[in-house]
Amino acid sequence: MDLAKMAVSINKAINTQEVAVKEKHARTCILGTHHEKGAHTFWAAVHRLPLSSNAVLCWKFCHVFHKLLRDGHPNVLKDSMRNKPDLGDMSRMWGHLSEGYGRLCSIYLKLLITKMDFHVKNPHFPGNLQMTDRQLDEAGENDVNNFFQMTVEMFDYMECELNLFLAVFSSLDMSRSMSVTATGQCRLAPLIQVILDCSHLYDYTVKLLFKLHSCLPADTLQGHRDRFQEQFKKLKRLFYRSSNLQYFKRLIQIPQLPENPPNFLRASALSEHISPVVVIPLEASSPDSEPLVETEDLVDTDTPPQPSSLENKFDDLFGTSSATDPFNFNSQNGTYKDDKDRLIEQLSREIRALKEELETFRLESGRLVQALRSQVSELEAELAEQAHLKQQALGEGEFLRAELEDLRRVKEDTEKEQRCLTEIERKAQANEQRYTKLKEKYTELVQSHADLLRKNAEVMKQMTVARAAQGEVESVRHEMQEKVKLAKEEAELREQEQVEQLQVLQRDLCSSREELETLRATVVSSQQASEELSGRLEALQGEKESLSDRLVQKEAELSGLGAELQRVQQSLASERESGVKASEALQNQLNEKESREQALESQLASARWAALQGALEEAQRIVQDSLSRLDDPAHISCTSSADYLVSRSQAALECVDRLQAAQDRYLTDRTDVSELLRSVAHFGHLVGDTIVQGSATSHMVPLEQADSLSEAVRVCGTEALGFLSRLKEEESLGSVDSARLRDHLASIQAIAEKLRPRGLELQQGELGDLVEQEMSATSIAVEAAAARIEEMLSKSRAADSGVKMEVNERILASCTELMQAIKVLVLSSKDLQRDIVESGRGAASTKEFYAKNSRWTEGLISASKAVGWGATVMVDAADLVVQGKGKFEELMVCSHEIAASTAQLVAASKVKADKDSGNLAKLQQASRGVTQATASLVASTKSGKSQIEEKDTMDFSSMTLTQIKRQEMDSQVRVLELETWLQKERERLGELRKKHYELAGVAEGWGEEDGTG
Repeated sequence: MDLAKMAVSINKAINTQEVAVKEKHARTCILGTHHEKGAHTFWAAVHRLPLSSNAVLCWKFCHVFHKLLRDGHPNVLKDSMRNKPDLGDMSRMWGHLSEGYGRLCSIYLKLLITKMDFHVKNPHFPGNLQMTDRQLDEAGENDVNNFFQMTVEMFDYMECELNLFLAVFSSLDMSRSMSVTATGQCRLAPLIQVILDCSHLYDYTVKLLFKLHSCLPADTLQGHRDRFQEQFKKLKRLFYRSSNLQYFKRLIQIPQLPENPPNFLRASALSEHISPVVVIPLEASSPDSEPLVETEDLVDTDTPPQPSSLENKFDDLFGTSSATDPFNFNSQNGTYKDDKDRLIEQLSREIRALKEELETFRLESGRLVQALRSQVSELEAELAEQAHLKQQALGEGEFLRAELEDLRRVKEDTEKEQRCLTEIERKAQANEQRYTKLKEKYTELVQSHADLLRKNAEVMKQMTVARAAQGEVESVRHEMQEKVKLAKEEAELREQEQVEQLQVLQRDLCSSREELETLRATVVSSQQASEELSGRLEALQGEKESLSDRLVQKEAELSGLGAELQRVQQSLASERESGVKASEALQNQLNEKESREQALESQLASARWAALQGALEEAQRIVQDSLSRLDDPAHISCTSSADYLVSRSQAALECVDRLQAAQDRYLTDRTDVSELLRSVAHFGHLVGDTIVQGSATSHMVPLEQADSLSEAVRVCGTEALGFLSRLKEEESLGSVDSARLRDHLASIQAIAEKLRPRGLELQQGELGDLVEQEMSATSIAVEAAAARIEEMLSKSRAADSGVKMEVNERILASCTELMQAIKVLVLSSKDLQRDIVESGRGAASTKEFYAKNSRWTEGLISASKAVGWGATVMVDAADLVVQGKGKFEELMVCSHEIAASTAQLVAASKVKADKDSGNLAKLQQASRGVTQATASLVASTKSGKSQIEEKDTMDFSSMTLTQIKRQEMDSQVRVLELETWLQKERERLGELRKKHYELAGVAEGWGEEDGTG
């Protein structure tokens, strides 16, 4: 094919006319890529087009490029990857428009980028997404982790497809006449490619989810099921709306999805799934009357056109007047077809059509028979499982009967102990009454001590009067204080001794109560305790009498001190007269100093005011400079984060509070201006920084939020200038209020809080330290579990013998192997995380990287906790099994739980890892080791259970037909009861798993990002 012809077709397909792309031009572009085995000519022509200035041109480019990615040569993807950054920039540029083709172009470009990324990550998928089931399995390499990641990528791909679907429908008037206009068809035409992609993505997602549910626990995949159901509802609604449009009815046959989504919890539901098939009729044509073909038809260009189709088209256009045409020589030679021949041909065509339809029905019936056979096999397996569960239920019934007998015996013993306890409580009440009497006597001692304190307070008042005298009596007053202090210390010591004695008494009483409750022996012990209390009471009475004697002595000492205080007061009166004369002379000198100080104070006040004015003017210049940057074109390239803006606005709010406090302090004391000067300077810098950071943050957020943030920053700066201007006026200094400025700063902080990425609630240090702590705790838990298993193995060898010792050794050896595999997995996960942090953090610290990727970090923390907890629980279950007190089923459930927890840890560690990383390969190898160790433990447990449990064989030799029939009916009744109980337990298990997932989602924030998968 001539490349110049291809360039002309590209320019004709991608033009500014608001009509759908003509199919012949698009087909020429596709054939051109196969001819040159690449897309160099296509991109060379596209680079000359003004895609950034014309939205319609960009929309039609996206349509043609989508067709090339689907039906063009495989090298189109490789040649287009180098233009991916340009497509991303163009998407962000068109994203600033909220309506029209601009918004549609932004969403379409995001879809194309997502499609390119998907095919780069999954090279097994062709551009048109057509694969067989075997090819789908090979794409995942039969690894559950690959299938898990592939499902997430398909969810993201489907999300972009649905967003474009919804955007196109929301931009149109959804009346039926809209789909037949040229402008409507221009917008609807790309949706044909979207429908083709969505049908395949839906089919593959269903198959992958069934495969994941067969390998992983259901609660681990709850998020996948929720996201699938949401996309299922959207896709079903959009398919239904599209099928009603006249434009699509003649171009494509859109499949209808089932009424309800598949039930992934039931494995047999996979046989009920029918892959949706999009049919493009051969007679369908595009709006420009060009035949719409698929890629398979486009590549085969060697097939010549059928002459019969050309003749039919000529007859359809000009009529079939062969009988009356004078130039029809066939009629002159008698070779024209009469009515019978035409009827025979028509019947032949109908027979061929019926044969094709019959073959289709035969294939469909064969598929249905195969599905029914698989369903019958599954039902037979379920029946066998039910029979096995029946046998287990019989054994558990016997065990429950034995437990019921034990509970009855325990209940009788409890009633006996309750009667003994009642007798002991009655005796304890008698001791409580004795304690109450002792407490009343102690209250009397406290009252007498309070009287001493009141007397001490009176002495302190007298000493306060003496303290007002002149310095000559200072020595006498000091001596008085020392004496009073000694008396007070002695009183406090006595009080402390009394309190300590009371505490000793209380402790003794508590010990006597504990002895009564624990020993519950006889009345003799309580009598001995009462005698001891009586002896202590007599001792306390003696101490009370000695304290009374000391109080009498102290009162005598206090009376002596009062007489001495009177003598001191007389000497103070004489000294006061001489002091008055000296004070008059000093007053004259003080008046002179005050006059000089007033002059200096006035000069100092003017200097303070000038300094304050200078600081306010400097703060105004800083704020004004920050406001001027908002309109500076060079500032548009500056960016900042919402988290940093929150910290700046919070600091500015705190500075406003400090400035208000410094202002109040200055109004109270005009001499203290230093704090106000520091607050004004700090205020100017923080408010200016908040304005600049707010403007820089607005460059990183959507247009509407950017406008609101810019307006809030500008208003805040204007209010800050007004606030500083009012502070400069001395008359209005006392009435300046910062409430409005505080409100504006709070508004900026609130907007920044909304823009903050989720997961930053923890500080960087806390989140990073928490990751290290959880990983270390997991390692410690695994090592402790391994040590406990070794200890249990030693005890089992010493205590058990025969079959039991063999079973215990095999189970504990499997547990040890599993612990070693988990330990290797945790170490590999640490190494991989270290590589991820080192390769992804750049110039930032490790803790900043963890805080930036908080959702991934929280997933690591949750997975580490689950692994450590599972190891601890499994060791406890193994201990009980070895002791003969536990159930083998508990150990098997713990093994499955550990497998699920390690799979969660591998998925959390792998999501940000480089696929070529050596540590990633080690982690995958360690994951396989854990899986093998888990399977070995389950097999050992089942084998040990079959060895230990005794097989009872029934003796039917002495039973009559009636007795056997009777026991058969009893067994059927028991089976029905156990089946009912089993169904209820399964429902309860489902509810427990659902609640567990909800609580886990609340704890980790899953509910906050429902739309992000």
